[in-house]
Amino acid sequence: MIDRLTIDKIMDATNIVDVVGEFVTLRKAGVNYKGLCPFHDDKTPSFMVSPSKQICKCFACGEGGTAINFLMKHEQITYPEALRWLAKKYNIEIEEKELTDEEKREQSERESMLIINEWAKNYFHDILKTDPDGIAIGKQYFRSRGIRDDIIEKFSLGYALQKRDALATAAMKAGYQAEFLVKTGLCINHEKGIYDRYAGRVIFPWLNVSGKVVAFGGRLLDARTKGVQQKYVNSPDSEIYHKDHELYGLYQAKKAIAKDDRVYMVEGYTDVIAMHQCGLENVVANSGTALSVYQIKLLRRFTQNITLLYDGDEAGIHAAMRGTDMLLAEGMNIKVLLLPDGDDPDSFARKHTATEFKEYIEKNATDFISFKTRLTVENVTDPVKRSEAIGGIVKSISVVPDPILRSTYLSELSQRLGIKEQTLLNSMNGMISKDIEEKIS
Repeated sequence: MIDRLTIDKIMDATNIVDVVGEFVTLRKAGVNYKGLCPFHDDKTPSFMVSPSKQICKCFACGEGGTAINFLMKHEQITYPEALRWLAKKYNIEIEEKELTDEEKREQSERESMLIINEWAKNYFHDILKTDPDGIAIGKQYFRSRGIRDDIIEKFSLGYALQKRDALATAAMKAGYQAEFLVKTGLCINHEKGIYDRYAGRVIFPWLNVSGKVVAFGGRLLDARTKGVQQKYVNSPDSEIYHKDHELYGLYQAKKAIAKDDRVYMVEGYTDVIAMHQCGLENVVANSGTALSVYQIKLLRRFTQNITLLYDGDEAGIHAAMRGTDMLLAEGMNIKVLLLPDGDDPDSFARKHTATEFKEYIEKNATDFISFKTRLTVENVTDPVKRSEAIGGIVKSISVVPDPILRSTYLSELSQRLGIKEQTLLNSMNGMISKDIEEKIS
């Protein structure tokens, strides 16, 4: 239990603008602040925060209340958990008795899984820093990639020992149940018992937007990847982790994203880490999965501006193309940058300073119209193929929710291709009408 005096100290220290600002990008609006509501699909800012009254309210869906109410609803946590969250944020010490074994068993499955993931993150990280194999193999791998110790700490990178039951043995010795080792995906059931999923791999913990450890990624070391298709193994979907709901690095990046009003989207863990080390912190990765609407909505809380940043090979081009229409439909402003041949964000960041990297992005990033036109229309002489490619770009424009922006994109496409704007407009309107008919039927 948390005593009344401590609760009062927590509430006195709490600033609702700070709390809501951890999850929603807020803009000054007179004496208040406003942003996109995180509780419904908000297209225009309707979520108001009052610093004087210390309350928030959405004037569209009605959700709101105090900082405690906001946290309970947004993070799906209990009242005591919301108090602990605030106490941690404002460095207020809470003295609580240690949970008994019986109390541990009575915790919800979700909370138990989060607890064991937090323990596993610390376990892997400690192995990397103190175990002889962790230092000689795991830490040496990160150093060979040029990753500094402060970045290792920032992302809580770790190492899993090669012994197939090392983590399972340590976890059960610490009092954690095998049931939750399997449910989190840390271990796999076998007829002879359970064994570790990530044995012999370097570890990348996944933190959700509020900093809870929901999953892990494990990478085979370079010496073992030859001929192996699965360099990376990630946590399976579970009660606490759905891969299409999370973005790697968002927790570490969210403040920089809001500050710069832009997010860089890359493909992998090491791309995110290298860019942080370079000095560009507003970066996230979807780590090989197709971008989902849920992930886009998550990003849109912090910014509407996104730059897709991939290497210039065929896979990079494919990654840049997929998800474009979803991003546009959610009101995101897209720029695309394909790095020079032979470079990905990881290698490019290691060779350049943050200033140099930013300058390169500003000089070479293009809007999606230019990107798609150059990629699919230019140098195409076959009339049918050219018409199909232009139709694909018009289709992308048709999903943009803002009619003024749609018109601007059409005008730009008309000038680029030398096609009458009215012709493109007629085509787009036909596509929009067809989409409406399909939704109704």
